[in-house]
Amino acid sequence: MFSRSKKNLPPCIEGFENVSRYYDPSNKKVAAKIKPGEWYVTNQEEMIVTVLGSCIAACIRDTVNGVGGMNHFMLPSSSQADSLVSASARYGNFAMEYLINNIITHGGERRYLEVKLFGGANVIKRMSDVGEKNIKFITQYTTSEALKVISEDMGGNLPRKVVYDPLTGVVKVKRLRNMHNDTIVRREDDYMNNISAQESTGSVELFD
Repeated sequence: MFSRSKKNLPPCIEGFENVSRYYDPSNKKVAAKIKPGEWYVTNQEEMIVTVLGSCIAACIRDTVNGVGGMNHFMLPSSSQADSLVSASARYGNFAMEYLINNIITHGGERRYLEVKLFGGANVIKRMSDVGEKNIKFITQYTTSEALKVISEDMGGNLPRKVVYDPLTGVVKVKRLRNMHNDTIVRREDDYMNNISAQESTGSVELFD
């Protein structure tokens, strides 16, 4: 059993040290929590967790070689060359490329990849089409790249908490209905404003 202290957690894949990780006693596993613009890849027994509003998360794994990960992006795509990986990963086209390439770099094979998709809810009132555009992008992307999408839970108007186990492929999704949802909306709204400012310069288990 791992300690709750971060310094005693098993090491992650090199390059993902800045992702927040902790021991989840209820699931008895290490969990990596990703925020908008982040992604995480693992080849060991741990979960990846995120909370989505209008953003999209793609859960991708190699079903044979035991490696997989999740990303979390806010906007569909950008044609701009962005030298900062952390900045460009906010866009779906970059986020998908980074995630798939990292899975392959760490032993995955494209032919064995399976994909599960989540998010795209209408939670930002002043930009009600963000979730819809994200869904349209990821649907077109996975089709054009011939990726095997085995399940999805996208759209609607409720935020989601997604818990993914890349080794087994099991995903748990919780629809968030309480007042704390305001925090998610504010976070995505602030994130969207920051982006604008910078630019001017298978089966799914639902749980309660």
